[in-house]
Amino acid sequence: MEPLEPSDPARIGGHRLTHRLGEGGMGRVYLATTPSGRYVAVKVIRPALVREGGFRVRFAREVDAARRVGGFHTAPVVDADPAGDPAWVATAYIPGPTLSQRVRDNGPIAPPVLHALAVGLAEGLKAVHDHGLVHRDLKPGNIILSDDGPRIIDFGIARPLDSESLTTREAVFGTLPYMSPERTENSHVGPASDMFSPGTVLAYAATGTNPFNADSMAATIRRLIGPPPTPATSTPYPRAHRRLLEPRPGPAAHP
Repeated sequence: MEPLEPSDPARIGGHRLTHRLGEGGMGRVYLATTPSGRYVAVKVIRPALVREGGFRVRFAREVDAARRVGGFHTAPVVDADPAGDPAWVATAYIPGPTLSQRVRDNGPIAPPVLHALAVGLAEGLKAVHDHGLVHRDLKPGNIILSDDGPRIIDFGIARPLDSESLTTREAVFGTLPYMSPERTENSHVGPASDMFSPGTVLAYAATGTNPFNADSMAATIRRLIGPPPTPATSTPYPRAHRRLLEPRPGPAAHP
């Protein structure tokens, strides 16, 4: 969390901005308060994206779908203005560290907390998929460890299951070491792609290392599309984690 800068707006919609929370490919995220004093996270979309043909229509559709998810394992959408200048969306602010912050500050996570994380992510993604969305960017920075369990945040690049294919420009959004193999080839992305990512997220949570990360983009892609990593080729993890993290024998080679 960082203080606002002079170039930041004071308000978005009816929400008073108080701090910067982060920035990504889709835009900048602020901590804000509603008129009644509740905290929300407001994502302001980059102007260059808004100017792209059809973006506002897609964004409005995605916001409508994300509103329906809610639930215990996501940050529900509470307000949005896809037609605004700028376009923005506000979600409930979930206090707590991200999974990446937790591992960076305190080290790897062990059972039974690791198992609870796995169940919470599975339930959260099921809620996303049941409402017709694919998240597309599940990673430790998009998982908040709240007091009542993990929350999946940042639907900024989520897409409805029946949406048109992404353009090459849109396909850059996401985080390469946590992508599924089909995303590296710009292939059709569905719920199975989202379900690949938790395996990588849990491996990171258990070891502090992403098993697909490499020194270059090309090397990372080779790891993603090649044989699944094992303790012999990546950071070892305790034997107790293997049933949760290692792929089962059979056609599905990846987590």
